Amino acid sequence: MSRAMQCQSCLPWGSWAQLSRSLAGSRGTRSVSVCAAAVPGELGSAGFGAAPCDTASSCRGCVRYQGGSQENSAQPSSSHHGQSQLRNVASSGAIKKHQKSLSAWFSHQPNEERQFGPSFSLDAVHVDPVIRESSLEEILKPSPDLTIQNQLQQPSRRVISLHNLFDVDACGRQVKNVVLYGTVGTGKSTLIKKMVVDWCHGRLPRFELVIPFSCEDLSHSHAHISLRRLITKKYQHLRDVVPTLGASNLKVLFILNGLERLNLDFRLAGTELCCDPNEPVPPSAIVVNLLRKYLLPEASIIVTTRPSAVRRIPGKYVGRYAEICGFSDTNLQKLYFQMRLSQPGCTGEESQDRSSAEQENLVEMLSRNLERHNQITAACFLPSYCWLVCTTLHFLYFTRTVPPSQTLTGIYTSFLRLNFSGEVLDSTDPTHISMMKYVAKTVGKLAYEGVMSRKTCFSEEDLQQCFEVEMKTESELNLLEVFRSDVFRFFLSPCVQPGKEHTFVFTIPAMQEYLAALYVVLGEKKTLAQRVGQELSEVMGKVSEDVAVVVNIISKVLPLRFLPVLLNLLKIFPRYFSRVGGKDKDTIAHTMAEELFKEEDYYNDDVLDQINSSILGVEGPMRHPDEVPDDEVFELFPIFMGGILSRRNRAILEQLGCSIKNLAAFEIAKAMKKTVIRKGRKGLPPSELMDYLFFLHEFQNERFTAEAVRSLRAVNLSFVKMTPLKCSVLASVMSTTCHEVEELNLTSCNLDSGSLRTLFPVLLRCKALHLQLNSLGSDACKEIRDLLLHDKCVVSSLRLANNPVGEQGARYLAEALAGNRSLTQLSLLHTALGDPGAEAIAQHLAENQHLQELNLGYNSLTDAAALRVVEVAKRHETLDKVHLYFNDISEDGKRALDSLRMDRDGVRALVFLTAGTDVSDYWSHILNVVQRNLPFWDRERVRQHLALLLQDLESSRSQTANPWRKAKFLRVESEVKKMLGKLQDGTL
Repeated sequence: MSRAMQCQSCLPWGSWAQLSRSLAGSRGTRSVSVCAAAVPGELGSAGFGAAPCDTASSCRGCVRYQGGSQENSAQPSSSHHGQSQLRNVASSGAIKKHQKSLSAWFSHQPNEERQFGPSFSLDAVHVDPVIRESSLEEILKPSPDLTIQNQLQQPSRRVISLHNLFDVDACGRQVKNVVLYGTVGTGKSTLIKKMVVDWCHGRLPRFELVIPFSCEDLSHSHAHISLRRLITKKYQHLRDVVPTLGASNLKVLFILNGLERLNLDFRLAGTELCCDPNEPVPPSAIVVNLLRKYLLPEASIIVTTRPSAVRRIPGKYVGRYAEICGFSDTNLQKLYFQMRLSQPGCTGEESQDRSSAEQENLVEMLSRNLERHNQITAACFLPSYCWLVCTTLHFLYFTRTVPPSQTLTGIYTSFLRLNFSGEVLDSTDPTHISMMKYVAKTVGKLAYEGVMSRKTCFSEEDLQQCFEVEMKTESELNLLEVFRSDVFRFFLSPCVQPGKEHTFVFTIPAMQEYLAALYVVLGEKKTLAQRVGQELSEVMGKVSEDVAVVVNIISKVLPLRFLPVLLNLLKIFPRYFSRVGGKDKDTIAHTMAEELFKEEDYYNDDVLDQINSSILGVEGPMRHPDEVPDDEVFELFPIFMGGILSRRNRAILEQLGCSIKNLAAFEIAKAMKKTVIRKGRKGLPPSELMDYLFFLHEFQNERFTAEAVRSLRAVNLSFVKMTPLKCSVLASVMSTTCHEVEELNLTSCNLDSGSLRTLFPVLLRCKALHLQLNSLGSDACKEIRDLLLHDKCVVSSLRLANNPVGEQGARYLAEALAGNRSLTQLSLLHTALGDPGAEAIAQHLAENQHLQELNLGYNSLTDAAALRVVEVAKRHETLDKVHLYFNDISEDGKRALDSLRMDRDGVRALVFLTAGTDVSDYWSHILNVVQRNLPFWDRERVRQHLALLLQDLESSRSQTANPWRKAKFLRVESEVKKMLGKLQDGTL
């Protein structure tokens, strides 16, 4: 059986390949809770050792209770009176109040649950994890040579359920102490929360009283305190119950969560024996004596910890070791996603049928991707990553508005806060470096070098280069061993691609870009001059301040002329060296700007579509193993850099031990402003422009965004799939200014009426609005009507070609025409108007006084409808051009329309390629319209219309004797014949 969690002293130094095998093996045997980890600061000691109103410290780890064994455990015999007392205590109001308080607190979901999606109870979204029984010998045993591909087929250790952790062991001994361990992200916290809630609801009858304690909370208390006082301090409801502890056979379970936070000494010389629950001792001594079974020997204890701290408890005091092994079965992953993504209210949609179908489709695509055993399958062995996947999908699919708190960077930052809080890597290390700070310095360096060299797979040599090269002290070596044991697998896992089994990849691809961005923004990427400059600046600043104070005092006593000069000279040193050290801000700004506008990435999908593909996969045939892969794309890297600089994310990172000062963020923004705005003015491809807008949204700097958006006079997002999230991002970014937009091109963007409602404030300020090819029906036309009737509307050109507007939609648009004062051009080409729709337009057209051009081509209009529109147009003050080509107009209708004269009737009707016995001045325009729209039109009908046009050209040519006109006819005929030929061959 493989073991991934090896002790610091037993993990071979420098053997990253062995760690790879260990990771692969452990994932096959790890059990996991599917619910999101507890939020640091939300479930502190209040969750694991205090009434909610009595505590402020936080606790992260959660424990699974399993029966720890104790040989010949003494069970005090109880008399009939004692049993009666026990029943009274168990049914007392004090314990019921305790249960009610714990249930309310442990059922409380973290802020991230409410912020990034609907909040779910543990009972609603919980999948039991796999827990496997272990032993200290197996924990320290080297792992066999395993890979992720065969991890599901390996022989497994005994699986044990949550409710059987305290059963007798294999030798028949009663288990009293259980050590439950797991690496970061395996779901210890959620598992313990679920266990406590189960007890509160009567689903854990083995114990009559459960008392959770946070080891983090205990580690901050240095005053001597008795066990009974400690319990009543944390849980006031138990004041009447505590005196009976030890005096009755009350079945009590103590939960000690996050043992790695405590430095325990089991030596008698270090921690004296104590059996009196009333004797004040250090909190660590209480924990040690509870585990020794010297204090309250009848109590059961469950301890949660990270693998590196398992050996802090001598094996003789542990009845059972159990490991949380993650979702080793893809069916568990599917079950979690099914439950989480199918919850009512998840989509926020008013239409239940639509939202339900979308949810089912999402779950189906995710399931198919998991079945392919892609890298996401390996990532979802960690339940915390299942939470991240669901949260990201909720952000991508069900976000209707984007408040400042909802950013992709915010999701990843909060995800790290959920899993790391402010934990130090090793509580025994004197530096007390936070886990996240260590990750940023080491894993961040690996991630950054991978981004710069455009690679996602890392060899053992790459890992050694980033983690081991600068090892100089025993402390650094110990920190590295703890990191490899507890944290490594959270970020890196063996690659599942054939032929790359011995390399590592980031568990979630986007995490590589996030950590690379964090590495750069934190200033870890510095030249030697910058490092020296920073250190000298700090030293000289401190020295000059002290000397300046002394000189200032002397100058008052001895008014010598040179002293003010000396004082000013002393002030120069810190300023000079701060400039040298501050060059890294310019470097960060330059890196961000250069990465954001890389021309080789211009024509990729936008980043939101890339993230969607990485989670749900790409539908279609699988890539052949021998096929050359596409170049890696890292377009999220600069976006994450901008997002990390936002005030909210900096505040969260401060809690994780990664400090980014306000001044640093200001200087970086100032340094990159000119470069970013200058490059943003250039004509960016639609997908790249979407990335730029998303960067501005993630940056959360309103002043910077306003200046950048003000420089955008034309916004072309054609053929970008505008999801509700992208529409919200566009509306949010554009709302930072109120300037008019010359042109907004949203051609073929999958818009609907909801999209138009979201974009309404933006559309009001657009002069030219392109909404072709968006399947906009009557509901959308109702929104457009409201837009055009708004008193602040400046839309002068509106293109709605190739949308199913229909008769009802035409009525809404006709109402808009009657009251609008800005529109001059309206294109309703191929919008299924029919005669009723055209009649509705004609009825209200007379009330309009500004329209100059109207396109009703390809709408199945007959002679009556076409002539009715033209008759109204003739009386219109400004309308001088009506497009009526590709309609069902007869020869009589054509002759009537051909007789119109601009100088006499004031309007020109574009129907055919001819104008009497001459070629129409607009023949090329009509053919260009046909060629542009052919992919969206009925080809057979287009062929028939082109044949009629050709016939009309030949008839008109035969009626003229002018050789110049004949030549013009022949030229146009050749163009039509060429188009017909290509249409016939399928090459057009």
